[in-house]
Amino acid sequence: MYQFIFRHLIVRTDAETAHEHTVKALSLAQRFPVVLSVIRNLWGRKAPSQVPARKDGGPLPRAVPGVLGLAAGMDKNAMAIEAWDALGFGFVEIGTVTPYGQSGNEKPRLWRLPDTREVRNAMGFNNLGSRFVASRLRRLRSHPRGRRIIVGANIGKNKNTPEEDAIRDYVMATKDVARWVDYLVINVSSPNTPGLRNLQDVSQLEAIAVAVREQARVSARREVPVLVKIAPDLADEDIEDIADMVSRLGLSGLVATNTTINHAFETGGLSGPCLRPRAEEIIRRLRKRLGPDPIIIGVGGIETAEDARRFLTSGADLVQGLTSFVYQGPAWPGRINREIAQDTKRYWPVLRVAV
Repeated sequence: MYQFIFRHLIVRTDAETAHEHTVKALSLAQRFPVVLSVIRNLWGRKAPSQVPARKDGGPLPRAVPGVLGLAAGMDKNAMAIEAWDALGFGFVEIGTVTPYGQSGNEKPRLWRLPDTREVRNAMGFNNLGSRFVASRLRRLRSHPRGRRIIVGANIGKNKNTPEEDAIRDYVMATKDVARWVDYLVINVSSPNTPGLRNLQDVSQLEAIAVAVREQARVSARREVPVLVKIAPDLADEDIEDIADMVSRLGLSGLVATNTTINHAFETGGLSGPCLRPRAEEIIRRLRKRLGPDPIIIGVGGIETAEDARRFLTSGADLVQGLTSFVYQGPAWPGRINREIAQDTKRYWPVLRVAV
């Protein structure tokens, strides 16, 4: 049914308008427990087994109800977290969040490419700012149902902030949201904020990572896992330099990868199946360099449970998706997580030994 609706209706709408309407509809739906229950029963039934927590040999501080999570970029302002959970995502990463709200780049800035099942975006970190997002997260954590959901925050700098002042923006965003999330992701890899990818240079990234971790400790009064999200377009030696930095600083891990600028279009980053081979390659390289302990969240072109398995066997602990949700619809995340869970008991020890 979704494929019919997508081909005959959704593709005729503006991509960003459809995105906004989806988030608004889910935000409204989650206000009503009975509606969330219907969504969960229709599409998002959780698998009976969970990804183990780190103390049990798994990757995170507490158990995750599915290896596939929602990637950053879909819910920038933490508007529909309970609904994403009901749809079957194992965890939710919101953002990218900047300290001050900003409108992002000029429209149009989001395009579907149905023939290749890809999406091109030049959004530019449009969001309402870290204080607003913190208020949404605080509301989520005010009740037991909301506290059970694994939530990460992807943080970045404002467009008009000079590179030399970037560390200030990451610290400000961390100060607002760290208390309310399970992990933080330092985004230095979006191609849509001028100069942002320059911050992937270890000489700048290290200072940002140290400052974010220290601010997170102060704001949350606990150890908040801090990860770094990298671009697929980095040279292999730069990827290894970042991996070495993660090990040296004792950061929690990496998210691999963001969108790619390796395309023939004028602007924006491309996501979808085109990313998958490079993302797998980077995950393998990272795991070899990092060893078994740091977390790797693999993202880039996952469409099927088999795609997710390939990322996991390459060395990822968890995976994320977004573009395939656009093309496959609301049943996609729950289906992937249930399929993966069927072989979790067999598969998880293999993952841990293989790396």
